[in-house]
Amino acid sequence: MITGNNMRIKVSAGMAVAVLLLAGCSTSNNLSAGGQSVRFVEDKPGTECQLLGNATGEQSNWFSGQQGSEGGSMRGAANALRNNAAAMGGNVLYGVSSPTQNLLSSFAPTASTMTGQVYKCPN
Repeated sequence: MITGNNMRIKVSAGMAVAVLLLAGCSTSNNLSAGGQSVRFVEDKPGTECQLLGNATGEQSNWFSGQQGSEGGSMRGAANALRNNAAAMGGNVLYGVSSPTQNLLSSFAPTASTMTGQVYKCPN
């Protein structure tokens, strides 16, 4: 028979394991060395730049929320976008949008996505 103290220990241990497992689902996208050289621009790049294509960056961190480390899911999505642009050989992102940002995301920590056009421009 399980006594009150033994039951509390088992429940506490089970909750600790659950918290650790859920924390593992909430990862942050760190900015790579190549991603650090990618910049966002508001004006369309000129003819001296080459359009390489479109890139997407995503961050799913329901549990850490938008106020989590590194500024939350939007920061993680921006870092992932910059990393993906660098992997394509680009150094400029233009026309970046966040189609996942809506009224619900203002109240609940939802996953974030950012998309943009990747350009390679002379330094």
